[in-house]
Amino acid sequence: MKYLLLITLLGFIFYSCFAKQGKEISNNPDAQSDRNLNNKMGRNKMKITIGSYTFMAILHDNKTTEALKALLPLSLNMSELNGNEKYYQLSTDLPTNAISIGTIHEGDLLLWESNTLVVFYKTFPTSYQYTKIGRIENPEGLAAAVGSGNVTINFNLIY
Repeated sequence: MKYLLLITLLGFIFYSCFAKQGKEISNNPDAQSDRNLNNKMGRNKMKITIGSYTFMAILHDNKTTEALKALLPLSLNMSELNGNEKYYQLSTDLPTNAISIGTIHEGDLLLWESNTLVVFYKTFPTSYQYTKIGRIENPEGLAAAVGSGNVTINFNLIY
């Protein structure tokens, strides 16, 4: 009887430790956002090639991203703007769900208005509204890859 009680008590303690750990992780907004993005994505990724540089982007699960994926693969001559972004005006409008971003992060892939695809290569605050498309997983080297002028960027869906 003592062993059964001891095993039950140890099981409860073990469960409590892991339940608390999960709660602490879920309170971290960045970690929660990453988990939600990965879970919703079903691992939908996009390969972004800029010259000899290759980056992988995780895509958001929304109508905008689905419409963009239908256009892939794309090779776009993207224009420089403000020393922090490259943009391209698509020939077609995409569905939008623009929100105030607050802070744009290096590697963010966003849609401005309904037809301007934007790749951000610097982090900075903004008051503009964008529709989220995704983000580059490891944007290290992105600024060097895009350079200071216009650049051709290739977008390919990975299944």
